Amino acid sequence: MGGPSPQEALHAPDDDVTAQLLIGPVLRRITSDRATIWVETSEPASVRVEAEGGGSGSARTFGAYGHHYAIVVVEGLRLDTASPYRVLLDDRPAWPPADSPYPPSVIRTRAADDRDQPVRLVFGSCREATPQAARKRLPPDALDAYARRLLAGPDNPDLRADTILLLGDQVYADKTSARVRRFLRRRRAAGHHHHGPSDQVISFEEYTKLYLESWSDPELRWLFATVPTLMIFDDHEIIDDWNTSASWRADMSRQPWWHDRIAGGLASYWVYQHLGNLSPDELAADPLYPKVSVAEDATGLLREFGRRVDDPDSADNAVKPYQWSFALDIGRTRIVTLERARKERGRRAAVHRVGRPRAACQLGRRHVVTVDMEDRVGQLGHGLETILTGATARPGRRHGEPRWMPGRWCATSASSSRTCWTRSRPSNGTRRRCARAGAYATSPRI
Repeated sequence: MGGPSPQEALHAPDDDVTAQLLIGPVLRRITSDRATIWVETSEPASVRVEAEGGGSGSARTFGAYGHHYAIVVVEGLRLDTASPYRVLLDDRPAWPPADSPYPPSVIRTRAADDRDQPVRLVFGSCREATPQAARKRLPPDALDAYARRLLAGPDNPDLRADTILLLGDQVYADKTSARVRRFLRRRRAAGHHHHGPSDQVISFEEYTKLYLESWSDPELRWLFATVPTLMIFDDHEIIDDWNTSASWRADMSRQPWWHDRIAGGLASYWVYQHLGNLSPDELAADPLYPKVSVAEDATGLLREFGRRVDDPDSADNAVKPYQWSFALDIGRTRIVTLERARKERGRRAAVHRVGRPRAACQLGRRHVVTVDMEDRVGQLGHGLETILTGATARPGRRHGEPRWMPGRWCATSASSSRTCWTRSRPSNGTRRRCARAGAYATSPRI
């Protein structure tokens, strides 16, 4: 669907100087009459998005590690309208492809006063690449199935979600596909040694292949271009059981390859996932994005950022830790994803999960405390009747030390009622691609 195939891109050809779309467009946030759209291109380019009936925006790509990205703020969209849009690279149409078999990609805005409109969310986690790339022969997963269902009725309001929430393990750095493992063997045979696991990604460059492989699936690409997405990471974006304890961190920091892994993992997460979680105003206020967006080469900035945000003793973290959390209001629903959680039991506190986002709510008699919970959640009032706190953490123990484990989604209403969905493994213990999935909907006010 436009641009090089995943196989071609894994070989990284560089003889074509005309910019093409490698990944995207990925529709991220829609707020009132504005939307953000993220892309990765094969070359530096000016990216422009034009919506039918009004609404446009443009941005120049920024470069890092030899890759090129842009996040475009589209402004002036018509409210309560589904507007087909196109993407141009250096004034040349790049999306949708002329021969696309899929319906038009659209930006669907809500009414100016959307309090009486229902809210529909689709959420899931733990997606191992694509059906073709997964280690096991698996049927289409929940995300593929939703894409196909929406393709069958793209204008059906009962099928279209306001937002897709991806709750972690969007990529697996420690469980790679055969295609990525072949790429790693070629790369390391060419002299890119990291002294790390031979079948796992280590550097930013290697992380880019995980996203390329997963997000180039044609049906998923169309879905991401037409339904907004919010994303938060779990452990496999870095490594299984990441940051389970202080002793775990100490052990890993002694590995010669670990610092490259954490720097590449956090920097790539910031580029591919976190940027799109931010509203246009938050992008402008972000401490890193304004610097990256104007840098001739942002490699150094992202490398230093990836190392610094993982260090709890760094000056930046001690004064004002980087905030991975985000919030979004849709109608009477506030979506909140929080981070830097810790458990308080008496006078003993668990180790901070530095850099690993988690949301928080009260689980039974134990309380999860977060750095900026009050700022993000606010007060139940001002017309808000529901708060969703995503990807919550529940306290556990491992080897006698506090451990944070995948927990629950919680919805809290103004009447103080709470509904939770548990993220659990299948009973037979096998891994499933995007196995943890579900849907949430509110009803119009009567």
